[in-house]
Amino acid sequence: MEEDLNAILSEMTLEEKAAFCTGATAWSSTAVERLGIPEMIVADGPHGVRRMRDIHAVSQQSLPATCFPTASCSASTWDVDLLRQMGEALGEECIALDVDVLLGPGVNMKRSPLGGRNFEYFSEDPYLAGELAASFINGVQSRGVGTSLKHYAANNQESYRTRISVEVDERALREIYLPAFEKAVKQARPWTVMGSYNKVNGMFTSEHRPLLTEILREEWGFEGVIVSDWSAVHDRVASLKAGLDWEMPGPQDRHVKALVEAVRSGELDEATLDEAVRRLLRVVFKAKETPKGGSFDGDAHHELARKIAAEGMVLLKNNGLLPLKEKQTLAVIGRAAKSAHFQGGGSSHINATKVTVPFEELQSRVAHAGLTYAEGYPEDGSYRQELIDQAVEIARSAEVAILFIALPAFKESEGYDRQDLDLTQQQSALIQAVAKAQPKTVVVLNNGAPVGMREWLDAVPAVLEGWMMGQAGGAALIDILFGRVAPCGKLPETFPLKLSDTPAYINWPGDAEKVSYGEGIFIGYRYYEKKQMPVLFPFGHGLSYTTFEYSNASVSAKAFKDIEGLTVSVDVTNTGSRPGKEVVQLYVHDRASELMRPEKELKGFAKVELQPGETRTVSIGLDSRAFAYYHPRYRQWITEDGDFDLLIGASSADIRCRLTVTLESTVTLPCLLNVESTVGDWLADPRGRAVLGPHYEKLEAESRKVSGDSHEESALGMDIMDMFKGMPLVSVVLFQ
Repeated sequence: MEEDLNAILSEMTLEEKAAFCTGATAWSSTAVERLGIPEMIVADGPHGVRRMRDIHAVSQQSLPATCFPTASCSASTWDVDLLRQMGEALGEECIALDVDVLLGPGVNMKRSPLGGRNFEYFSEDPYLAGELAASFINGVQSRGVGTSLKHYAANNQESYRTRISVEVDERALREIYLPAFEKAVKQARPWTVMGSYNKVNGMFTSEHRPLLTEILREEWGFEGVIVSDWSAVHDRVASLKAGLDWEMPGPQDRHVKALVEAVRSGELDEATLDEAVRRLLRVVFKAKETPKGGSFDGDAHHELARKIAAEGMVLLKNNGLLPLKEKQTLAVIGRAAKSAHFQGGGSSHINATKVTVPFEELQSRVAHAGLTYAEGYPEDGSYRQELIDQAVEIARSAEVAILFIALPAFKESEGYDRQDLDLTQQQSALIQAVAKAQPKTVVVLNNGAPVGMREWLDAVPAVLEGWMMGQAGGAALIDILFGRVAPCGKLPETFPLKLSDTPAYINWPGDAEKVSYGEGIFIGYRYYEKKQMPVLFPFGHGLSYTTFEYSNASVSAKAFKDIEGLTVSVDVTNTGSRPGKEVVQLYVHDRASELMRPEKELKGFAKVELQPGETRTVSIGLDSRAFAYYHPRYRQWITEDGDFDLLIGASSADIRCRLTVTLESTVTLPCLLNVESTVGDWLADPRGRAVLGPHYEKLEAESRKVSGDSHEESALGMDIMDMFKGMPLVSVVLFQ
């Protein structure tokens, strides 16, 4: 292929090369008929194929496709195999709909629950997001269809998204905002990576050579195409130099001419343009190896969407009310019962092949029970007391009330961020009134990110987080409510008590120019645990209709070298009377380190299915990266000698087993010591201590003569030696 590509490239004119690196339409690459270069079709994802009927149209109703649950729901499955199956199904639909590359998945971190596009992203944790994304990509690409990992990088808000500069320190960038991309690139090799709109530390990501070339390509080994987000390119010549191969959408005559003129003037080396063309040619011809057309099994994909929805729904609270009995009379309250709220607004909005409506599912499956319905709240978010009164009336006359509460689109969508964590005033008042009238009340939520519940949570015995559940979610909800499927979803993000508790609260959303990521590496559970702050529901939380016991935790070695890694094992037993699935979560805690680290970090997980009384051994591997952190002074990942706690649990707050291991680091760090390094820095480095140690010990001995005891205060009322440790070496010399 490389010989063929080089031959084609040698025949292309400068104008053709420049045009080829820009889209021909809103959704296609530029074809060069005389050289046999076909067009490549892309379509929005990530939880469905938004294939435009007219590739010149940016926005219109797309062709019918399966709307799978959005990422906040699919991530709650914590099931990499299920995400791969979803990817495979999406790949099949791409083939049927003549799509070569699906624009997804999105792996940006959920820095704040206010992010309007959070429903499209997996998690607040980079390890979980990376594992799920890699599996999703492998599924899609196993069908011969490409993916576009997005949005690279630090694209964590909708406010000012096209111009905001994310001011983030290197350690936070490396430990929080890049690892999910890194894991997906290395484990799944996506065909393309999509840049983001924002700036990072003052530079647009479309022109950010350190991100696009030095990190993505040179460090991580990415060999595919880097494509812009739609209309995110500001300077085409600068973006090409930085490593951005393909600008979308097209046509962009002005930018094409700019490339041509830059080459002719000598501003741009034509070899740089050639390399971008070569990378894009590889993907275009690779895409055409997979024949397109035909049909997909819509019914099978609908059932898969139902399975994902059921496994992604999270039972947040249950005081014995769930599962429901089928012969109970039910008051069904809330617009979302009859108007299913199953996806978000924006570029990911799918024209679903069919939609399962919760109320219709109830009618068909529990028809012998009495069903009554009340709208509960209006679509426009206004306050209408008469709707609450109607709901209270039917709730009193039923044995159980089910409230279907959907966060309206005007509060949560691509294009704008949420202003608060609240439901509408009507919805909150409705829940409180119904719960007062009917003690047996279940609240079913449809939303893409955490919502506040303090006003009503104590008043209801059961809360089911249904998320944006996809087109088959209505059936999945009924499966869960009546116990036909045991809930097994776990939260991929923390639900805070209130907005002011959130890590980014005082740095959100910034002004029109900059937003400071002042919380550094402490987002999500990392922040709440470091602050010892209570939350509404912790990361990894999720209840079941059965119970699980953890026992016999063990590790493959108590002492190990970082390059050897470890395997951690634990027995999990279903101690209840129902079948169920449990997500075993493995966190790592560093007992001592040079730089501050989180209390614990997720570094492994596994999902296991168990029959009543059944026990299985779950094993999870840990590599050296599980114990490492990024050191900005050395500009690399490092490990340090010492003890680590391995914490095995059912959530970040529900740790069942603890093990301790001792790591021997094999990392050799360059010596960065100089006269401005502190005495403590010199003593901490073996090479520095060999030089400075004898002099320091002499100075310490002289200090003891003055004070009489190393722990006794000097004439200055302070420990002079501790002061010296914090001073630059040159200052200590001058001090004497």
